[in-house]
Amino acid sequence: MKVLLLVVVPLAVGATLAGLAIGFGGPGEPAPMASINDPFKNLDYSRMPALTRFAGSDGAALAYRAYPAAAPSHGSVVLVHGSSASSKSMHPMAGAFATAGYHVYALDIRGHGASGTKGRIDHVGQLEDDLAAFMLAVKPAAPVTLAGFSSGGGFALRFAGSARQTLFANYLLLSPFISPQSPTQRPGSGGWVSVGVPRLVAIAALNRLGVTAFNALPVTRFALNPEAQALLTPSYSFALALNFGPLRDYRANLRAAMQPMALIAGRDDEAFHADRFAALFESEARDVPVTLLPGIGHIALTLDPLALQAAVAAVVRMNRPRP
Repeated sequence: MKVLLLVVVPLAVGATLAGLAIGFGGPGEPAPMASINDPFKNLDYSRMPALTRFAGSDGAALAYRAYPAAAPSHGSVVLVHGSSASSKSMHPMAGAFATAGYHVYALDIRGHGASGTKGRIDHVGQLEDDLAAFMLAVKPAAPVTLAGFSSGGGFALRFAGSARQTLFANYLLLSPFISPQSPTQRPGSGGWVSVGVPRLVAIAALNRLGVTAFNALPVTRFALNPEAQALLTPSYSFALALNFGPLRDYRANLRAAMQPMALIAGRDDEAFHADRFAALFESEARDVPVTLLPGIGHIALTLDPLALQAAVAAVVRMNRPRP
């Protein structure tokens, strides 16, 4: 009887704590972050292409915007937006690359925009499968660069370290999210995100036991104003939060990425410690050129004309023939 109690009691206590963490340990409601919400208010979207669809990894209709090259083609760029956003947020950057002679494809990553249910995906790994399905369906003109911003930059890094990394000739990371444990991370991404740590930890523990029933519950919430909450993706499920960024072992992810890569960030980035990116990559023996732009904040990296020029120049350099 005593042996049975020694087994049953800890299990009951653990189950109770896990239940409390899952039920009441979700993310809080962060105050709206003006530096991320406000810059998009006055953008001109009059020339933004309409959404096109392709079949995702499960056959679902997923959305993207296609920008034809305005000059003789130098290849293609596939753009991945940041957390909570959609292809619309990458419109200025897409226009800059198209003007420079690249075919551009700005994706609505599943769980965002017009792709699937906002804030949710079916399982971790689905986003990589979707991206591979996009490449197979659309067949962008080579050489193809995968360029991702913020969480999208972290996801680009995730793909760059995967077995399918050669689907892209090179990778451009724009102020990428790396990991909550990375030296580049500011607390709460500078106020942009609230993480329900108790819920996240409890669901992760259950996943290790093969229980995935709670993976659709929200574990992160973003600092959107009321207007943006109605248009964007206010929160992420456990599965989406884990998938839209690098692997948990981000250092191994860095080491596994063999294709050419470049990183650009603003010196005044509010979400990440931009001055620490170079040291992080160097610590994993990765020869990745890091460009820090003075006077540029996090969102300005996708909007400021000088930042857009820097992004185009980075892709031009990576596409040059190497000895």
